[in-house]
Amino acid sequence: MERIIIISSTNRPASNTFRVCKIYKDILSSINIESEILDLCELPENVAFAEVHGKRTEGYAKLLEKWVSPNTKFIFVAPEYNGSFPGILKVFLDSVHPKEWMDKFACLVGVSNGRAGNLRGMEHLTGVLNYLKMNVYHNKLPISSIDKLLDENGAFNHPEQVRVCKLQLEGFLKFISSR
Repeated sequence: MERIIIISSTNRPASNTFRVCKIYKDILSSINIESEILDLCELPENVAFAEVHGKRTEGYAKLLEKWVSPNTKFIFVAPEYNGSFPGILKVFLDSVHPKEWMDKFACLVGVSNGRAGNLRGMEHLTGVLNYLKMNVYHNKLPISSIDKLLDENGAFNHPEQVRVCKLQLEGFLKFISSR
């Protein structure tokens, strides 16, 4: 099975979103599934102006060749920003030609300090990904009160949270293997 790309969907350094990505990577590793984390902090600062509308720098082209073009399975871990998902994720999606996303698979995880776990943002993101003709797994996992769920080492301190993440991943793996 090819690797799964876990996208840390914010450009905030040292974010809880990135910590959740590492947890997902560890869970996948424990069941012998190869994965890598694309941290949107790695995007060039001028991505919104230098890498859209047909413009492409060599460095960004290489980034897309590594992370997007050869891969078909993605987990988007998206924090709540102003009732939706981060603008940097939208810029990233817009900087890639729509045909690069078509018929690929997406699993969504929402992260929030609030009560809803970015449900609204995951619905917005689902709409965008559906427009790009991606196959979005139905079990979108909202992770609420993230600041209370992570310990000082960046691991979940609630076994139930680990359990539901594992269940989501098991379902996603069945979803992608059935297609």
